[in-house]
Parts: sequence; structure tokens; C-alpha cells
Amino acid sequence: MRWLEKCWLAAVLLAMFAGLFLQPAAAQEQLPSKPESGIARQPGGLSRADSPSADDQLNRILARQRGENALEPVLRTAPEAGSAGGADPHSAATIAGQLGSGLSYPDAYRAIRYGTEDVRTTAHTPAAGVLIQTGGMEWLKVRRGPLREWGGYLLIGVIGILALFFLIRGRIRIRAGKAGRTILRFTFIERFAHWLLAGSFVLLALSGLFMLFGRSYLMDVMGKEAYSAGVTATKWVHNNVSWAFMLGLVMVLLFWVWHNIPSRTDWQWIKAGGGIIGKGHPHSKKFNAGQKVVFWVTILLGASVSLTGLALLFPFEMPMFAKTFQAIDWTGIPGLFGWHLPTQLAPQEEQQLAQLWHSIVAFGMMAVILAHIYIGTIGMEGAFDAMGTGQVDINWAREHHDLWVAKREAEAARRGAPDGAVAPAE
Repeated sequence: MRWLEKCWLAAVLLAMFAGLFLQPAAAQEQLPSKPESGIARQPGGLSRADSPSADDQLNRILARQRGENALEPVLRTAPEAGSAGGADPHSAATIAGQLGSGLSYPDAYRAIRYGTEDVRTTAHTPAAGVLIQTGGMEWLKVRRGPLREWGGYLLIGVIGILALFFLIRGRIRIRAGKAGRTILRFTFIERFAHWLLAGSFVLLALSGLFMLFGRSYLMDVMGKEAYSAGVTATKWVHNNVSWAFMLGLVMVLLFWVWHNIPSRTDWQWIKAGGGIIGKGHPHSKKFNAGQKVVFWVTILLGASVSLTGLALLFPFEMPMFAKTFQAIDWTGIPGLFGWHLPTQLAPQEEQQLAQLWHSIVAFGMMAVILAHIYIGTIGMEGAFDAMGTGQVDINWAREHHDLWVAKREAEAARRGAPDGAVAPAE
């Protein structure tokens, strides 16, 4: 019986060995048809006269991406399937040529590209019905070109202007010197909201810049493996810290919105140069006009960057640009300039516009926040204490926010507090 068992084992191994090497070839010869795809197969088709190699095809694709005119190879009708030299009836080229009656391969490509051919797929995701979306190349050109170029110039320009201003103006000192007595300017919960918003924004800005510029400027320095690990970690940080940013944005809005409503005092502050350019310090309440500008820029641009960020975190679930363009077109303003905004966008186009707008708004916020950081640190003596300990020197407060100090002192006097006492911060 042992020799029968050995023969049986050898037969099993031989069958397994034959299956491993012969099954792929058989599978290629008997591909199952997919009538549910909406593509009708016909015995004839199109094939390339001189089928280009993989390298030729890749070079042609890269040439088109660079904007060069890459000529398509000449097409000819393929012989019947199964005949000598016939094209594979299941190849992509043959199927594409059979999408419409009498269409050549380029015609079928254009039909799919411009949406004139009824193409059905078995997938039911929002973007599945778009087989070719050439707008992606325009998005890539803008992202690699003007977005990075002008965004980089903006940040470098702001840093340069601030450095020049510091060399000319120097640090803004407390004219009367420190009094040695402080007033509570911001409570703990206010400072927590500020630092939650500020800290998360710094992480988002740095991680966003890493993802936008890293491939071109850091990958060769770091090495591909280190860059790959770094950009993966950066993406995780960017996606998850965004929730802290949105929470901080809501908290700051609730705490300070009533103090940042514009008033006549703000116009006087602006005319006097805020005490930064001219001499003397104009009257100001708890927030001066400059701080109000920073507040509303942060709130409005922060809300915009949050909405586009949510659209990117949940792809194809929050289309907003087509509806926005439709509302803008309804006003008739674009028509006055001969413009027409697209009101029908593919799901991929919505994502591409969300990514571009997300980056543009983020660059604008970074430029404003850089100026805010400058004034709050090296640009002005005593300013950092407001968000550091919450207590600011009384002389600093009277020079920069005299109306607010007067209000606190009046409230303390009504409560019967000693002379010179001030009420707690709002």
C-alpha cells in the first residue's frame, strides 16, 4: 500500500504544480464578459498599426502632461478576433473603439472625456461614472506652479517686511515704563481658547507647507524613505489637529465676538496709525482696530478653510462649489465682466477646487498671523503677557487700551473698591 500512497501523493503534487503554471494562461484565454458594464462587444475593433512599447506610451503621456503635442499613433480597423494577427477582443484599446458605432479610438476617447458617451459602471460611488477627468492636469499645474510659487513669495515677502519694519521702528516700548502693578486682561478659559486655536493653526500650517513643498525641496535632502515616513505622519497630524482648530475657532468666536464689533473709535485709531507709525496712542477699547481685523480675518478665513477641510476629509460628500458658483452667477455680477462660472462640476472637480481654495485661504491666514505673532512677541513690549499670564502692566494697558481700563476702574469704583483698583477682566 505504501507505493500506492506515494503514487497518489506524487499525482496530487503534479496536479498542483500544473495548476500554478497553466491556470494563468488559461484565464487569459477565457476572460469572462461583463455585459453589466454597458459596453457592447463586437467581433471587430480597432488596434494600433504599430503598437508602441510601454516606454513609448509613458513618454507620450508625460509629454501631454508637460503641454507638448504628442501625436497619437495611426489607428486601423482590427481584423476579426481569432484571425491571424488579430487584436485581443478584450483589450482596452479594442473595447474603447467599440463604445459607439463607427467611432475610432480617438473619437471614443473624446466621447468619454467630454461626457457625450453614455458609460455605465458597476461601481456606485459618486466619482465612478467619470472615467476621464482632464481637469486634474490643470489642477496639478496650478498646485505645482502658481500656488506654490505665489504662496511662497507671499510668506517670504511678509517676513521680509516685518524684519525691515523692526529694523526701522524697533520694539514699541511702554512710554511711562512699567508700573509694577498689573490688571487681569484675559481669563484662563480665554487664554486656553486662544492657545488651542493658535497652537493647532501652527501645526496645520507647518504640516500643510511640508506636504505642499516637501516633495520638491525636502525629499532629496531627507531621503525617500525618511520623507515617506515624514509625509505620512504629517498627513495624520494635519487631519486630526484640524478638529482642535475648529473647536478653538468656535470658542474664540463666542468669547470675543461682541468686543470686536466695529465702532467709530476704530476709525480714529486707524487715522492715528494705531500708535505704531505715528506718535502717541489713540483711544481704544478692549480690542483696537488692528486686533479686530485679525479677529475677523481669523474667523472668516478660518471658517472657509474649515469647510473645505471637511470636504477633503470626507471626499465627494460635501460638494459646495457648484452651488456657490450658481449663487454668484444669480447676482449677475460675473456677467458684467463677461464671465461665466461653471455650475455643473464633476465630483473630482469639486475636490480639486476645495484643495486649491483650502491652500489659498491658508496662505492668506498665515500672512496675517505672522504679523500678529510679530506684534505679540518681539514687536511690542508687554504684549505677550496678555496671553502668557493673563496679567498686563497697568501702564501698558492705559497706553494701548485706555477706554477699557477706564471702564474697569469705573466698575470697581461702583462696587466701593479702593482707589486705583480695577474690576476683573470680562
